[in-house]
Amino acid sequence: MINRLLDRLEEFLIASFMAIATLVTFTAVVMRYTTGSGIDWAQELTIYLFIWMAKFGAAYGVRTGIHIGVDFLVNWVRPSIRRAMVIAALSLGVIFTGSIAFFGARWVIFIYGTGQVSPDMEMPMWIVYLAIPFGSGLMCYRFIQVLLGFMRNGALPVHSFGTEEATA
Repeated sequence: MINRLLDRLEEFLIASFMAIATLVTFTAVVMRYTTGSGIDWAQELTIYLFIWMAKFGAAYGVRTGIHIGVDFLVNWVRPSIRRAMVIAALSLGVIFTGSIAFFGARWVIFIYGTGQVSPDMEMPMWIVYLAIPFGSGLMCYRFIQVLLGFMRNGALPVHSFGTEEATA
């Protein structure tokens, strides 16, 4: 239940960030060409929205198996070695993204203490940087999910066209 809710929230946020960024960019361009003046903060907001979208999109990629991977060596070795390699790779993913989430949270706390604001929107920068611990934390959680699923049934998520998730 909670995972399904998290899945839908993840998808909603990715789509919302993309839609808002597209709408803001479109509006800024139309205003620039029709009135001669654009929206000063449009580019900054679009960049921030794409950062957030990319961080949550990476977690979505882990969950659905659409992350890029080089599996030539993994597919070439014996199944017993393949299992160990997949577990090692997923474990390294957990460690790496967990570390990024931890140090990202420390960075957010530091930036919060400095009182920095963005140049055009004058938005507190710690809000922008929250994408690091939130996105990396979610990605770490997704690596743990995939790792536990693989250890349980030996299957990894595989993305197929026409279906959201399938397992190999």
